[in-house]
Amino acid sequence: MNQFGGVDMELNELLLNAVANQNVTELTELIGDHYPVDVATALFEFEDEELAGLLNLLDAKGIAAIIEEAEEELQQGMIGLLDSKKIVKFFAYMSPDDITDILGTIGVGQRKEIFGMMKKSDSNEIQMLLGYGPDTAGGLMTTKYIALRSELSMKNVLQEIRRIGPKTEIIETIFVVDKSNELIGSADLRDILASAEDVSLEEIMNDNVLSVRPETDQEEVSLIVSKYDLKVIPVVNRRNAILGIITIDDIIDVIVEEQTEDLLMLSGVSKDEKVGNKISTSVVRRLPWLVINLMTAFLASFTVGMFEDVIIQVVALAAAMPIVTGMGGNAGSQTLSVVIRSIALGEVDIKNDWKYVFNEVGLGLINGSVTGLITGIILYFRYDNFFLGLIILIAMIGNLIIAGFFGFLIPLALKKWDLDPAISSSIFLTTATDVFGFFLFLSLAKMFLPHLL
Repeated sequence: MNQFGGVDMELNELLLNAVANQNVTELTELIGDHYPVDVATALFEFEDEELAGLLNLLDAKGIAAIIEEAEEELQQGMIGLLDSKKIVKFFAYMSPDDITDILGTIGVGQRKEIFGMMKKSDSNEIQMLLGYGPDTAGGLMTTKYIALRSELSMKNVLQEIRRIGPKTEIIETIFVVDKSNELIGSADLRDILASAEDVSLEEIMNDNVLSVRPETDQEEVSLIVSKYDLKVIPVVNRRNAILGIITIDDIIDVIVEEQTEDLLMLSGVSKDEKVGNKISTSVVRRLPWLVINLMTAFLASFTVGMFEDVIIQVVALAAAMPIVTGMGGNAGSQTLSVVIRSIALGEVDIKNDWKYVFNEVGLGLINGSVTGLITGIILYFRYDNFFLGLIILIAMIGNLIIAGFFGFLIPLALKKWDLDPAISSSIFLTTATDVFGFFLFLSLAKMFLPHLL
């Protein structure tokens, strides 16, 4: 059994048998004994016919628990097997933000049909959430929260919590509003329980409450939550009236999503790429980046071609060149990774922090000197030529300085131009280290050619 990832094949087999035998009792027990996310993962290997059988055996509450935790591909597959009436039934057990995510993947016709079957208040709420982009605070938020008037006593506050609590996503944080419903603070349930009955909510609330607007990008929201160690953050409109809340579980999903996206994009791969995708789909997503890389490779090749006569005379240069460019690329990637992470965390920007490029230049000088010296010594003994070792030492220092310089500035410049640094930084960096690395090394070789022959 894989506890932390992958498909639990044992659970998969047990679920398959229960569905094949139409054993509702066994199926219910299996789902009750496992986390919904583990059940959803085990279902990923199910065929449509098997999924349909499982859905026919489960009640609306059981379906809701699984669909909430399912990956988007499986989620869409399950929804496609259900009619609108059954979809509305299990929606009753789901939070508005999760319902919104599902409806966003459904065709317009079926979506209208589902809205027609829902309560008017629920329908209006979901349609409001659908109006926000999926990668914004509005798209992440849920409207299931507790907001109470500041003048309420603890006795009345507890009564309201008991009444509203079962319908909300969290009760640990209570938001406080004034007579005009403007958000003015928040209170922890712990403080409420510890206070006397006649104490007002206003007396114990924290009036320094952080909030975001519905159009705020999800990555920015995650940075705020992470920086201030928040469990929940409210979403407010221009009048500071609370529209909804974003909980920590959704923020964790955003962080994982953004990190995965940046990692894949750094390699020129779409964030939607998965093992097992159709070849045609993968070709469309990957080939454009490979073509761009091909163009940069031709640029590097052209640079080498300028010194073809030198390479012909000193064959050892052909063996040494990849060392210079390879080390430059590796060093640049280190800088690139650090800078992109710092940009994502809001720790660095080109306006205020460009001077830190000198740190990377200095680092390139030191690392280039050490690695260049090691390489130079090895080449000296290999080819019995002092000047070949000296050339590669100088070239290594120069290219690692170039790598640090461009590795630092390229992602900051792309961010300044409102471009995602994770998408194309590596292409520009590779071009810089390859072209400059080849040019520097071969220029030095041409200069010292008489000593290399």
